[in-house]
Amino acid sequence: MRIHWPRRVFAQVLTAQVALTTGVLVLATGLFLAPLSSQFDDQAMRRALSIAQTTAADPDLARELAGTPPDPRGPVQADAERIRRATGALYVVVMDTHGVRWSHTRTAQIGRHVSTDPSRTLAGRQVRQIDTGTLGRSARAKVPLRDARGRIVGAVSVGIAYDSVRGRLLGTLPTVLRYAGAALAVGVLAAVALSRRLRRRTHGVAFADISALLAEREAMLHSIREGVVAFDRRGRIRLVNDEAGRLLGLGADAAGRALEDVLPPGRTTEVLAGRVAGADLLAVCGGRVLIANRVPTRDGGAVVTLRDRTELELLCRELDGTQGLLDALRAQDHEHANQLHTLRGLLELGRHHKALEFVTEVAGAHRASAEQIAERVPDPLLSALLVGKAAIAAERGVALRVSPSTLLTDAVVDPRDLVTVLGNLIDNALDAAAEHRRDDPCVEVELRAEGATAVLRVSDTGPGVPPELRERIFAEGWSTKAAQPAAGGRLPVRGRGIGLALVRRLAERYGGMARVTARAGGGAVFTVVLPEALTLQDGGAEPAGAGRRGPEGRHVRSPTAIGEPR
Repeated sequence: MRIHWPRRVFAQVLTAQVALTTGVLVLATGLFLAPLSSQFDDQAMRRALSIAQTTAADPDLARELAGTPPDPRGPVQADAERIRRATGALYVVVMDTHGVRWSHTRTAQIGRHVSTDPSRTLAGRQVRQIDTGTLGRSARAKVPLRDARGRIVGAVSVGIAYDSVRGRLLGTLPTVLRYAGAALAVGVLAAVALSRRLRRRTHGVAFADISALLAEREAMLHSIREGVVAFDRRGRIRLVNDEAGRLLGLGADAAGRALEDVLPPGRTTEVLAGRVAGADLLAVCGGRVLIANRVPTRDGGAVVTLRDRTELELLCRELDGTQGLLDALRAQDHEHANQLHTLRGLLELGRHHKALEFVTEVAGAHRASAEQIAERVPDPLLSALLVGKAAIAAERGVALRVSPSTLLTDAVVDPRDLVTVLGNLIDNALDAAAEHRRDDPCVEVELRAEGATAVLRVSDTGPGVPPELRERIFAEGWSTKAAQPAAGGRLPVRGRGIGLALVRRLAERYGGMARVTARAGGGAVFTVVLPEALTLQDGGAEPAGAGRRGPEGRHVRSPTAIGEPR
């Protein structure tokens, strides 16, 4: 019958532990009994030596040996038998210098030569040994017998029955086996408990299944297009798949390290560490917009999944831009409808000259505004953004003005970055100015060049930002509401927008900065500095109509209103 090795992990562990425990106990029992047997032999030989020395120390025994012949009824035999019965020895033999017995347990052996060589003893040495004689195997000792003058006149040999030594050894076996059995039972119970716990942990899978599961897990984690980061109970990184490493900029050495050691402080670190509660939390890392979800595990750790929302966010912003363009077109359509109604009325009244003047004035005003913007901001994307936002601002009842100091004639390295920054700032400013009810809501935009550095400044007449919140509004996942009377300013709320966070990250990527200050007369001023955002034009002349220069060489212009509320 063939014995099959179990396949389940817990069964293999149980079998191995029981076999190991049994083997260890058998080995330990053998190692215990082996020196115990030697110890019993040594004790028996020591006992025989002690009896022999005590017998040989009797002075009468030497005189009786020298003065009487070997006789079963002689004094030597009588003394030897008395000592044997008193000590429980197997035999007490007294011999002369020729090795002839003067006493023996069997009287027939008296007068005969001893069965073992007594030369070493008769030479003056004590002998201990396990040997076989006429009475069988025994633990024996031999000592020389001396007379009153110290001369060797014979020897005394004492034997302890070896069966008694073996009996003592066998007598200890039940106790030893009981302890060994108890230890084996405890070991088996511990092995069973451990195997049951292992069975629950491994869900009854086999070793081959574990290898396959690990291979499948590695393949799945590193192939999915969603970032996965696992933490242990101490907050150390346990696993980072390829997508998470790409999104967070982590290398292969991140496993086993604390989160704070591989990521800089910020909202991303707070979200991954679980210090920010909630689902679908927004975070910005390296210019990427991430959606994070953290799920705790039963062992005290956690698993965080990351979804890259950067492309979706860009699409949403493009959609917002398209929606803004539609709003601007709708606002212009509304304005043009009013102008056409006015023109129709003038024509029906027959006031053709007045109608011509009205058309010329309206067309000239729009053309002048567009030309002034294009002159100060030649980049088509930026100028188109300003014109479109102006129409939206006018529709919302807010005036959007371009600052007199605006001048950005140098080529923009990446206009889309400036459009992102300026669009976010204008949208926030329009929200603040429209929600804060004032008689003259206004948003002012300033774009200027300082060498190759672009400086963007947007101010509004809204409620402003309290000093204690001026850093927090740039954090990922925080946005602003309209002013509340109790707070006197904008209140941060979670779960809204990431526009200002992207603005600051974009500025930091250029090596610049983004900050907010208070506006004189009430409101907020957002300033963004983007170094190396412009390409200087060598020998470029000042565009026509750019305005006159003041005493310090700065351009002096009148403010340009590109959008007045209707």
